Amino acid sequence: MFDLVSLSSQIKKRIAEERPRLYRMAYAWCCDPTLADDLAQEAISKGLQKAGQLREAERLQSWLYAILHNCWRTHLRRQRPDQPLDEEAFPCDDCPETVNQRQQVVDRVRAAIKALPLGQREVITLVDLNGFAYAEVARILDIPIGTVMSRLSRARQALLVALADVQQQSPQTSSPRASLRRVK
Repeated sequence: MFDLVSLSSQIKKRIAEERPRLYRMAYAWCCDPTLADDLAQEAISKGLQKAGQLREAERLQSWLYAILHNCWRTHLRRQRPDQPLDEEAFPCDDCPETVNQRQQVVDRVRAAIKALPLGQREVITLVDLNGFAYAEVARILDIPIGTVMSRLSRARQALLVALADVQQQSPQTSSPRASLRRVK
């Protein structure tokens, strides 16, 4: 019984000693000294409350950082502004307009890929569409891996130029690159 009390007090002391590190980490995440202080305090408080749940004393530091991370995520969740439903955009994936726009993009991408030189077309379809690794493509096409990489780079650049207007027309994406997906 005495050992458990002694161990518990040692852990509590070590938890309290971690405060400066927790503060530095919290400050690195939030860049606000007051918030970092609050987060470190909250992590220590929760750590002290749950000290009995710590199974491996040598993992105390990572356990405390996990608690701090949870505190940080909880804070971020609370900070999310409420958005009225009237302002929420509800995308329709099956609407004829959306389907037609999607098909037009597919047709443009196919045409752009078809316009590539054969070597670039082979490499980009194997890597980006079928997900083969560079080494596998080199074996399949019996070319050096450096050639695979250079052809792939030139093909991607050509597609970016050819499809630049497609990315600008897509109002549904927040990022201009989000409408085209790279498969690797």
